[in-house]
Amino acid sequence: MSKPKDSHPAAVKSGDHLMLVDGSAYIFRAYHALPPLTRKSDGLPVGAVAGFCNMLWKLLAVAEDTSLGEKPTHFAVIFDASSKTFRNEIYGEYKANRSEPPDDLRPQFAIIREATRAFNVACIEKDGFEADDLIATYARLAEEAGAHVTIVSSDKDLMQLVTERIIMFDQMKDKIIRSADVVEKFGVGPDKMIDLQALAGDSTDNVPGVPGIGAKTAAQLLQEFGDLETLLSRAAEIKQNKRRENLIEFADQARLSRRLVELDQKVPLDSQLDELAVEGLDGPKLVAFLKGMEFTTLTRRVAEATQTEAEAVDATSVSVDHWEGNAQQANASDESGAAHSPQALAEAVTAAAFGQSIDHASYECITDLETLTAWCDAARKQGFVSFDTEATSLDAMQADLVGVSLALAPGKAAYVPLQHRSGVDDLLGGGMVEGQLSLRDALTVIKPLLQDPAVLKIAQNLKYDALLLSRYDIEVIGFDDTMLLSYALDTGRGGHGMDELSQRWLDHTPIPFKQVAGSGKNKITFDQVPIEAATAYAAEDADVTLRLWQVLKPRLAADRMTRLYETLERPMVPVLMRMESRGISVDRQMLSRLSGEFAQGMAGLEAEITTLAGEQFNIGSPKQLGDILFGKMGLPGGKKTKTGAWSTSASVLEDLAAEGHDLPRKIVDWRQLSKLKSTYSDALPGFINPDTKRVHTSYSLASTTTGRLSSSDPNLQNIPVRTEAGRKIRKAFVAEPGNKLLSADYSQIELRVLAHMADIPQLKQAFADGLDIHAMTASEMFNVPIEGMDPMVRRQAKAINFGIIYGISAFGLANQLGISRTDAKTYIDTYFERFPGIRDYMEATKAFARTHGYVETIFGRRAHYPEINSKNPNMRAFMERAAINAPIQGSAADIIRRAMVRMEAALEQTTLSAQMLLQVHDELIFEVPEPEVEATKAVVCKTMENACLPLIDLSVPLQVDARAADNWEAAH
Repeated sequence: MSKPKDSHPAAVKSGDHLMLVDGSAYIFRAYHALPPLTRKSDGLPVGAVAGFCNMLWKLLAVAEDTSLGEKPTHFAVIFDASSKTFRNEIYGEYKANRSEPPDDLRPQFAIIREATRAFNVACIEKDGFEADDLIATYARLAEEAGAHVTIVSSDKDLMQLVTERIIMFDQMKDKIIRSADVVEKFGVGPDKMIDLQALAGDSTDNVPGVPGIGAKTAAQLLQEFGDLETLLSRAAEIKQNKRRENLIEFADQARLSRRLVELDQKVPLDSQLDELAVEGLDGPKLVAFLKGMEFTTLTRRVAEATQTEAEAVDATSVSVDHWEGNAQQANASDESGAAHSPQALAEAVTAAAFGQSIDHASYECITDLETLTAWCDAARKQGFVSFDTEATSLDAMQADLVGVSLALAPGKAAYVPLQHRSGVDDLLGGGMVEGQLSLRDALTVIKPLLQDPAVLKIAQNLKYDALLLSRYDIEVIGFDDTMLLSYALDTGRGGHGMDELSQRWLDHTPIPFKQVAGSGKNKITFDQVPIEAATAYAAEDADVTLRLWQVLKPRLAADRMTRLYETLERPMVPVLMRMESRGISVDRQMLSRLSGEFAQGMAGLEAEITTLAGEQFNIGSPKQLGDILFGKMGLPGGKKTKTGAWSTSASVLEDLAAEGHDLPRKIVDWRQLSKLKSTYSDALPGFINPDTKRVHTSYSLASTTTGRLSSSDPNLQNIPVRTEAGRKIRKAFVAEPGNKLLSADYSQIELRVLAHMADIPQLKQAFADGLDIHAMTASEMFNVPIEGMDPMVRRQAKAINFGIIYGISAFGLANQLGISRTDAKTYIDTYFERFPGIRDYMEATKAFARTHGYVETIFGRRAHYPEINSKNPNMRAFMERAAINAPIQGSAADIIRRAMVRMEAALEQTTLSAQMLLQVHDELIFEVPEPEVEATKAVVCKTMENACLPLIDLSVPLQVDARAADNWEAAH
C-alpha cells in the first residue's frame, strides 16, 4: 500500500483510477453506527473518529482489490466545509430543516480531518460548495482525462454522475453501483436523476419538488415525456387531475428544485487533480496518530501491516480476535469485575463492526443425520450455538416449522431443511421436496441440544422461535437474545431488528425476505422457497446473529447493563411466550352484537352530520371533511398539511368541539365508533385460533423507549376505556366456565415513582398514610379541606397530577379541563409552588440528559435522547418532555416486568393453578379457578407490591387493586 512520494506528480491520464470518498457521509455513518466512545485519558469524544478510521482503513485495503478496477492512483476524502453554500442564495430554506450536529460530534470534525491526513491521503473541502460539488468536479475532470472514477458513497444525489467510466461503491453493502443499478432502483438512468429529484423533491435537504409526486411517479412521467422541461410544457396532457394541476401550479418550484439538486461540475479547485496522487501510507505517522487517540486495536493492525516498530504499539491492547475467539469470556458481567476496560471493549466492538464479510457460498445444507449430529456435537463442545427457525407464518401459534439454521462461528453456518414443498398444485400445498431429513428424525437430534442448559443458545427475537418450538414439545433452555442485548444497551438509538443491527454493526445488509419469497400477489410461504435459496437466507440469519452477539455481549459489562439484561430483559422471554401460548377467550356472539350496535350508532351520527353539514359527503375522507369544515363553514383554526389539504386530525377536531361546534363533535364520535367496529368488534373474531378457540396477542419486548411492552395481532393494549362504547369491548373478553378473570392493577404507580425519584415529602407521606392523593393535592393547591371536597376540584388536581408527568402545557390543561389558559397556567404555577421538589427534579433531569444524552430508570434502564440539544426549539422541547417522563414511565414499566418475572414462581410455590394471560400497561390479567380466587388475589397483590425487592427499596409503598369477575370489564 505504499510507494515513494513524487516531488512532481504526473498529470492524470488514461488508465488511471481516481477514488473519491464522501467524507461527510462517512462521519455521520460512523457516529450513528457505534456506541459512544471517549478517550480514557481526557474524556474527549472519539466514537466517530474511531469508526471513521476503521472504515477508511478497511477501504484502503479493499481499494487494492481488482474487483473495484485498477488499484487507485489518485485518492481523496471530500468534506463539507460549512452548512451555507450557493444553494442557500438560490433558496433560503435549503436544508433549513436539518438539526445541528450533536454536541459530542462537533469536536470530532477537526480530528477526523487530522485522521485523513494521518492516512496520507488528500483532505479536500471548499467554502460555499458542498462535498458533492467537489466530487462532481473531480470526477468529470478525471473522466475527460480518460481515467476511471470510483465514488465511495450510496447518496442518490451523486448517482447523476454515473457513466461508463464513473461508478459508485456502497462500502456498507459492499456493492458497486453502475448505470443499470440506478435504473433498477429508480426506474431511470443517471442522466435523468436530476429531473427525477426535481419532481420528487427531498425532505432531507428541504428540496420542495412537486406535491403529490414521488420517485416512482416521477420515473413514470420521465419515461413518458423524456425530460423535465418537456413534461412541464406538456403537463396539460396528463389525465390525472391532481397530478396535472400540481405540475402546472408548481412548475417553477420544480425548476427551482432542479437547480438545487444539479451538482456543480465546475467548482474552482484549490487542489488540482494531479495533486490527489496516492503517496502511500506513512506507517510511523499513522501509528503515532492512532496511538495518540488510544485506538489500541487498530494501532496494532496498522503497525503489523506497515511493519512499524513494535514499540509503537501498546502491548496491553485488547484485540477483537480475543472476543471473536473466546465467546465464553465475552459473557463476563459488570458484577464480576471484568479485567477489560469499557474503553478497550468499545474499541473492540468498533473494530469488529467494520472488519467482517459474509460469504453465502460457504454455508452448508444439512440433509443427513450424521452431519447434523456432528454439528450438534460441535456446539456442545464449544458451549454455544446461534440458531434460527424458518416457518410458514409470522403467527407462531399457527405456523409450521420449515427448517432450522445453525452457526458455530462467523462464516460457519448451515441450514437444515425439514418441510420444503415442491409446489402448490393440490390442497395439501404440494409434495415434499426429496432429500430432506424427516421432521421427527431431525428434531430428535436437535431437541437435546436446545434443551441442554450447558449450551448457550443465541437467537434474534427468541420469543418467536421458542413459542414455535414449544408446539413441537421443545423448550429452549439457556439463551441470549441479540434483540434484547441491543435494547438493553441502545434504547432510543435506533431499531433493534436483525437487519437494522446488521447494517449498524456489521455494515452488511442481509438478504431481504422478499428476495426469496417474493411480494404482493407473487409472495409464497417459506416452505415453497427452493432449498438452495433458503439455505443462503436462513444460514445468513444464524451467522449474522452470532456476529451481532460477539459485538453486543461484551458491551453489557462495558456499559454496566448486565443486571438490567439479566433481571428485566432475558427472563421476560419465557414469561411472555407462555402468556401468548395461553391466549384468552372472547365471546364471538357479543362481538357480533356490538358490531350491529356500533353500525346503528354510526348511521344515526351520519344522518346528524349530513344535516349539520347541509350536504352528503364521505365522512371518512379527510379532504372532503376539511373542505366542509374550513372551506364551506369557515370554522376557525384551520391549518393545511404539506400536501395542501386541510388538517382534520383528532386534535384539530377536539379543539373545535371544545369551542362548542357541533359538527366536529359528531365527527369525533363517529370516528370513535368506526374505529371500535373495524379494529375490534369486526376484527377480533378473525384472530380466534381455530385450534385453541382463543385469541393470542403477540408482545413486543423492544419497541418502546421506556421499556413498556406493546401488543399486536391483535393489539389489546389500546382498547379505549374512557368511553362506555370502548368499555363494552372489554366485556367480550371472558373467563372459561368454572373460572374467573382476575384483574390486578397498580394504583397510581407513576405518581408513586415520581414521589420516590423526586423525593417529595408531602406526596410520600400521603402515600404512606393511604390518603386520596388527588384530594390531598387539591387541598395543598387550593387550600380547601379534604372532607366534603367538591369533586370538580379533585378532578382538576387529578388532571394536573397526571399531566405534570407528561409535561402538560397550560394550553393542554385548559383544553382538558375546559378552563382558560390563564387559569390553567395559574394552576400549574401553584402546583410547582406547593411541590417545588418536582420542578427541581424536572430541571435536574433535563440537565442530566443534556450532558449525558440519556436518562435512567430506578433499575438503571437508559433511554437515549441524542437530539435533546437540538437547535430546533420544537425538537428540543419535545425531547425534554420525553426525558422527564421516561424515568417515571420507564420505572413503572420495569416494576411490572419485575412482577411478571417473579409471578409464576410465586404461584407455583403456593400450588395455585392461576395463569397469567395479559399485561396492559399497569395491569395484569389472570384466569383463575373460582375456588382459588381469594388465595390467588393475595399472592398476586403481594408479588406485585414487593416487585422491587430486594434490588430497589422504594421510599413509597406500592398498592395493587385486584378484582375478579366473569369478564375483563367487570373485573377491571
